[in-house]
Amino acid sequence: MIKVVSELLRHFLPNEHVKSVLDIKAQHLQEKGIKGVITDLDNTLVEWDRPNATPRLIEWFKDMEESGIKVTIVSNNNENRVKSFSDPLHIPFIFEARKPLKRAFGKAQKSMDILKEETVVIGDQLLTDILGGNRGGYHTILVVPVAQTDGFFTRINRKIERQLLAWMKRKGMLYWEE
Repeated sequence: MIKVVSELLRHFLPNEHVKSVLDIKAQHLQEKGIKGVITDLDNTLVEWDRPNATPRLIEWFKDMEESGIKVTIVSNNNENRVKSFSDPLHIPFIFEARKPLKRAFGKAQKSMDILKEETVVIGDQLLTDILGGNRGGYHTILVVPVAQTDGFFTRINRKIERQLLAWMKRKGMLYWEE
């Protein structure tokens, strides 16, 4: 029984974890053969209540583009929120993605015309981004949320995530700075 639970919980384990999306460098992705990024929006790229990209994030998008790495934003948020953020940056997006279901991840990957093995999923939530990316067979990177506040449903997810992260730390599977 313990082995089954342990295996189930591995679906929530990211392949990598970093403090910020800004710590993910195009050169590092290229060295791994990555040609495309599927990224969450809220609390991954910017705070959930920030309408626009920061100057440093704009530079990050530019670096990805100049390195030939495609980026698609996949968010559970509504069309207006995701469109108003993505359109000024000319970044393709999928809204109301219903993560952790796999469909939106596959749609984003296909729209970038790349293979699953050439794709990385980046997000701040184990229960949506990492679980969905892992279920889809993608390389996953967990980032520390950029804001300490969340919307209502995300606050519920965070309580569960704290328990999962604590378990992963105890098992030596994840080293996370507070």
